[in-house]
Amino acid sequence: MLIVQKFGGTSVGDLERIQIVASRVSESKKAGNDVIVVVSAMSGETNKLVQYAEHFSSNPSRADMDMLLSSGERVTASLLSIALNEMGFEAVAMTGRKAGILTNTQHTKARIEDINPTAMKKEIDAGRIIVIAGFQGVNENGDVTTLGRGGSDLSAVAIAGALKADLCEIYTDVSGIYTTDPRIEPKAKKLDKISYDEMLELSSLGAKVLQNRSVEMAKKLNVNLVTRTSFSNEEGTLITKEENIMEAPLVSGIALDRNQARISLVGVKDRPGIASDIFNKLAQNDINIDMIIQTKAYDGSTSIDFTVPVNDIKDAKDVVDSFIKTGEIKGDSYNEDICKVSVVGVGMKSHTGVAALAFSTMADNNININMISTSEIKVSMIIDEKYAELAVRGLHGAYELDK
Repeated sequence: MLIVQKFGGTSVGDLERIQIVASRVSESKKAGNDVIVVVSAMSGETNKLVQYAEHFSSNPSRADMDMLLSSGERVTASLLSIALNEMGFEAVAMTGRKAGILTNTQHTKARIEDINPTAMKKEIDAGRIIVIAGFQGVNENGDVTTLGRGGSDLSAVAIAGALKADLCEIYTDVSGIYTTDPRIEPKAKKLDKISYDEMLELSSLGAKVLQNRSVEMAKKLNVNLVTRTSFSNEEGTLITKEENIMEAPLVSGIALDRNQARISLVGVKDRPGIASDIFNKLAQNDINIDMIIQTKAYDGSTSIDFTVPVNDIKDAKDVVDSFIKTGEIKGDSYNEDICKVSVVGVGMKSHTGVAALAFSTMADNNININMISTSEIKVSMIIDEKYAELAVRGLHGAYELDK
């Protein structure tokens, strides 16, 4: 088997943990597998490098930041390769450039465009373990680029896809994907398998185990993805095609997203294109819109409510103010004391009553629903933030996810 293993910052947080990772990698090699390892920077290293840059400039160039930040992963890759060679396993460290990862030209948030696996295949054929610095690549101009948040996961999945690896293992500080956050509901169960689509929904709705971009790429490239802990031998959760899951549960998980704010616009001028104008301008300012409700008043004006991430409130207010100044919106209000709780499961496609049970559970717990959004495999509800954990526990029990 060809296995790609990715280890995050906590897994390689210090020299002792790098040695533990080396032992784990060596076990995979001794079992007869070809192994490629993708590593993040040591825990805290990236933040330290950012602070170094800020010592000299409050606005350094993005190209310089890419050169600087990519060094953290190169340090880890080199150290792990040294440790493996000392243990008697032939290993070689590679930068993103050497691994053939080609990106677009957007610094600090680059996207992978292609991977030339020639150098990696040569080392695999020679029987060596490859240790690759994650989070980075090179653009068409030969400049170092970084992939943004979750970039090392993305590196691992892309490499697994390019080499048609049998498995891509993402090692983190949690043991897999749970039916909900165990810190909120201690009865949460670890899932053995989950579909790409369910994982994408859970990731976008608040579950932070995997970044959306890596799951999207795994689905696109048909990569079997496993997330598991680097601190034990416990089995993780397989993220795979829906057809590989024999009996998909009605509901797989409950997600909670506290990073939500509601914006209410009243007295919006009722003319064709007003909603388009408002939301196009929000999009131009890179403001991510989630739920939208529009209602028409008796006086001919309309009201529009929508949700955005909390950190987009200021930029959104600037956009709204521009329409208030022209008289096309009479007033606005903002509420950050809300959250989004969501029910996710591919089983919804073939079963009725899932949404009804969610709504009745909220009613049984005296929780008012402010906004609702649905898709083929999810039901999301905006509620007051003070009821967040009560809602999660109530829904988890209602769908019997603890059994």
